[in-house]
Amino acid sequence: MVFVSSRDGDYALFGVDAGDKHEWRLTKDKGDPSTPAGLFFQLQPAWSPSARSIAFASKRDGRFHVYVMPSDGGDARKLTSGREDDTRPTWSPDGRRIAFARGGELYSVAAGGGTPRRITRELGGDAADPAWSPDGKLIAYDYRAPGFSTHEIWVVDADGSNPRRVTHLNHESGLPSWSPDGKRIAFQSNARGAHFEIYTIGLDGKRLSIQTTSDTDTIDPAWSPGGTRIAFSRDGSIQAVERAGNSQQLTSGKNDSSPAWRP
Repeated sequence: MVFVSSRDGDYALFGVDAGDKHEWRLTKDKGDPSTPAGLFFQLQPAWSPSARSIAFASKRDGRFHVYVMPSDGGDARKLTSGREDDTRPTWSPDGRRIAFARGGELYSVAAGGGTPRRITRELGGDAADPAWSPDGKLIAYDYRAPGFSTHEIWVVDADGSNPRRVTHLNHESGLPSWSPDGKRIAFQSNARGAHFEIYTIGLDGKRLSIQTTSDTDTIDPAWSPGGTRIAFSRDGSIQAVERAGNSQQLTSGKNDSSPAWRP
């Protein structure tokens, strides 16, 4: 599993072995945490389907842009540029394109680089945190409609057509993560009011289920490739919950977040 941690001062990518829980930093380069560009050095990791590459967002040049690096921690390659922030990269299942959020809309760029292609158009609100479905046909995202402060989970066809709403919770629901079979979406929400928990819901908007119960924010859901566990961040560590409701701590807990399972 790859995750984000600020244990070295800057936010960077780390790996953890599922067996002996050995943890290590993936890159030798280090950002200067005294500056915004250096502090937000590596965030929001996403594995390529082949597991050979990891996409991530970085503010190292002053704006958030999408980068790709070898999964063994080699040099990163910049994929996007411009005056707007590019965040939350997510790979298409065939590994050819990477979707991301920019300026309240969703875009995609070829994994090898090139001119980004706009997916959504004139949504009028704020679309963020895209997640490509396992079959490549849909992209889930969270969306704030114009004039509202709440966010809901939506899906859109991969070509940008037919956007439709999945949740109707009227709270802050976001960061969708697909089940491996593409039938359900995990997400974080403060639907119960006090703090964030992890929920799942069917693609048809039915069968809402809460997966975690705690007294503090539980965020950053990531469904395991086998579909039996959902990882999340809580109290500064990465944990995972099974279908039976049992949870296990996976990292040592040094301000760890944004888990991403190896395919």
